[in-house]
Amino acid sequence: MDIKVEELKERLDKGEALNFYDVREEHEYEEDNLGATLIPLAELPDHLDELEPLKDEEIIIHCRSGARSGKAQAFLESRGFTNVRNVIGGILAYRELEEEA
Repeated sequence: MDIKVEELKERLDKGEALNFYDVREEHEYEEDNLGATLIPLAELPDHLDELEPLKDEEIIIHCRSGARSGKAQAFLESRGFTNVRNVIGGILAYRELEEEA
């Protein structure tokens, strides 16, 4: 199940504790980030042990536009994760939403 940037922004603004991950590359993260934990998509398989305790909890994943996070979502679901949410439109849509506000 995906998550819209409006819902994500609302939850971040409330200071809600989220299992929130960014699957972009390090240089992209350094330029702009939303405070998510960085795990580049190519490194995701190496982090399964640390993510294992979250298997049945909500995990929110984002990237630049939603494509890489969609791949990360599919990968985690194939490994038995039950509640992985892809941010539709990624950080681009999130920043666009902020500009409109």
